[in-house]
Amino acid sequence: MGVFVFLPLVLPLTAWPIARLAEQHLHPRAATRLLTGVAAVMAACSTLCLALVMVVGTAQLPGNPLPDGWSDPEVRAAVPYDEVVGKAAIPALVAVLVACGRTWWRHARVRRRAHRALAGLRDTEVAVLPDAAPYAYALPGGRRDRVVVTTAMLDCLEPAERRALFAHERAHLAARHHRFLLTVRLAAQANPFLRPLRTAVSYTAERWADEDAARTVGSRRTVARAIGKAALVSRGTPSATLAGLAAAGPVPRRVAALLGPAPAARTWPSLFTAVGVAAWGAATGAVVSAMSSANSAVTMVLILHAATPL
Repeated sequence: MGVFVFLPLVLPLTAWPIARLAEQHLHPRAATRLLTGVAAVMAACSTLCLALVMVVGTAQLPGNPLPDGWSDPEVRAAVPYDEVVGKAAIPALVAVLVACGRTWWRHARVRRRAHRALAGLRDTEVAVLPDAAPYAYALPGGRRDRVVVTTAMLDCLEPAERRALFAHERAHLAARHHRFLLTVRLAAQANPFLRPLRTAVSYTAERWADEDAARTVGSRRTVARAIGKAALVSRGTPSATLAGLAAAGPVPRRVAALLGPAPAARTWPSLFTAVGVAAWGAATGAVVSAMSSANSAVTMVLILHAATPL
């Protein structure tokens, strides 16, 4: 395997250029899907890399439950500096698993609490809460997907802006944006180099819903006004993995985008553009990371199988 086993740990850097370019030049739908897919692949590969390094580097430690053959010099030679990086991989892998577990648990806890808060209301698509705090968000799951909005938020908006709000939240639910948001947050916990992609997807998912709402309402300016008003008064969503009209992303940029022409629906940019080069670079990095991880995993399985006494 050699140094190639470490490639998945640093290849997420190849996705950095597209994070900003995708926000500016790709259709929000294409950008969200591309960045989420790249983040998920690279996070899985880097986690597998840590696991492989940990197995090889710590097999020779006394008292470990691994087979004795796994500590042979031939096995340790598969990873450079096996003893040092192997021991370092233990706390790193534990930190990744704990961080991802905590993020998943918080996401599930917030959703459970939100559904419990709606238990006494009628089972309708829109749940209006008599709350003095203005907020609105899309709540998936339970018996049905629901749009949660408070009376204070509705009081801040004109009738046309309320329609824009509901169209925006329904777009989040229809496209299952919470899955994209949760995936990139887990990926960023697995590899800190993927945090720019998490930030980018938080923005592009909102832009995706903005465009869908503008098409439903028939007025981009109305959606822009609704976003601006909601951002001024809203306290946001209960979790970063739940989407809302005034949720993540620079609001002035979203408003400016809505005041301009609708983005082109082209799903993949030409190679002969800056964003095309970045997109192909990110995709290539994800493929190379996956191939490197697969090669390292297969090689390690063969080496350990040969070293394991029958």
